[in-house]
Amino acid sequence: MNRQAVWTLVVVSVASFMAGLDNLVVTTALPAIRADLGGALADLEWTVSAYTLTFAVLLMFGAALGDRFGRRRMFLGGLAVFTLGSASAALAPSMGTLIAARAVQGVGAAVMMPLTLTLLTVAVPAAKRGTAFGIWSGVSGLAVATGPLIGGSLTEHFSWQWIFWVNVPVGLLLLPLARAVLGESRGENPRLDLPGTLLVSGGLFGLVLGLVRGNPDGWTAPLVLVSLIGGALLLAAFVGYEVRFAKRPMLPMRLFRSRAFSAVNAASLLMFLGMFGSIFLISQYFQGVNGYTAEQAGVRMLPWTAMPLLVAPVAGLLTDRIGGRPIVVTGLVLQALGLLGLALLADHSAGYGQQVPVLMVCGIGMSLYFAPTANLVMASVRPAEQGIASGANNAMREVGGALGVAVLSAVFSARGGYGSTGAFTDGLVPAMVVGALAVGAGAVAAALVPRRYGMRTAEAAGPGSAPAPAPVPAGRA
Repeated sequence: MNRQAVWTLVVVSVASFMAGLDNLVVTTALPAIRADLGGALADLEWTVSAYTLTFAVLLMFGAALGDRFGRRRMFLGGLAVFTLGSASAALAPSMGTLIAARAVQGVGAAVMMPLTLTLLTVAVPAAKRGTAFGIWSGVSGLAVATGPLIGGSLTEHFSWQWIFWVNVPVGLLLLPLARAVLGESRGENPRLDLPGTLLVSGGLFGLVLGLVRGNPDGWTAPLVLVSLIGGALLLAAFVGYEVRFAKRPMLPMRLFRSRAFSAVNAASLLMFLGMFGSIFLISQYFQGVNGYTAEQAGVRMLPWTAMPLLVAPVAGLLTDRIGGRPIVVTGLVLQALGLLGLALLADHSAGYGQQVPVLMVCGIGMSLYFAPTANLVMASVRPAEQGIASGANNAMREVGGALGVAVLSAVFSARGGYGSTGAFTDGLVPAMVVGALAVGAGAVAAALVPRRYGMRTAEAAGPGSAPAPAPVPAGRA
């Protein structure tokens, strides 16, 4: 890779880490936040949900803004908003202010995150994209997985405000660096698809709101039912509008005719459903059942969560050589087997030493999934459509994560609870099995990607697939 490509990789990976980290970083700080700011249980839940909701809802809009106004320009804008939201959260004097600041963070992340992948694709030569995407994906996965550890450590040794303050100097350093090293690019559509944007944003808002409020409010609560039904109807209307009426659709439905694009997005949703929900419960298992502090629990998750740093770059190199399909399928199978193993060990009250090999299997599986997925997504569309393809895939991941926490928590609550260690284990085991089944279904979806798809040349793509994107000059604006 040339110098600009390397610096682009550094900038977008750090930005992706910041955005991914804030998904779960606040979870282990909730007791400290409540002691400081007060508030009811619903307020604490909204400190998590406000970020997830705005992030998931606006991802495709953020990608569309980049295609229209310039990806580098909008990336800088999203990074600035995210940094401002982080400072506002650290300075929040009340729960209401904190929740609003978390929503601002989500807006910035939604604009910034889908553009990281597009900017990287433009800057990196086609022959090196597997390696670059492997590093980017490994860092992104590490951020999500280590959120509870980092949040717990900062809260335990400093204060909960530091989980937000750490973003501020990083953001301030990245802004001038990004301006200096990133190349500008745009999509092929000169105008925003405003009706499509409103429909998909409203649909995702309803769907994600219903998912994040389902467990705390009850799945038959009016807000939850109206949100889920309304969200589904708006998404159906979005598909109909894009197919029949949109002159310049923000998400061309013909992309889903590509078996690779449809399969990899389905695999992403199912993977995040199983992984996100499982990490959410396992981190609590280490604290509630094994008696570890938040920091100790995060350290004991490292055989799982730190594995992307070691495995993802290697998997990226393999993607350049043999294609992404076999690596993704292998990763999802290992992740599913690891989750089943954790459920079995928890059911038999196994000690931590017995859990370490299984945690490593989960980590290897997660790493093998993350590394080639970005390459598969970007290789399944034309270069001009890579921005919206990235936004769509990131939206699938976020919806899958919200769905995973909601579904696995519902299974956990139905079969167990927080009343005792035994009750927690009774709920954890079936929830983990459901998570494993979801990831296993993701492996089946990934197996439908055309063989040897996502390699460095168009000739390596399967029959009927879209060609791999050619390198695009990355000049400064």
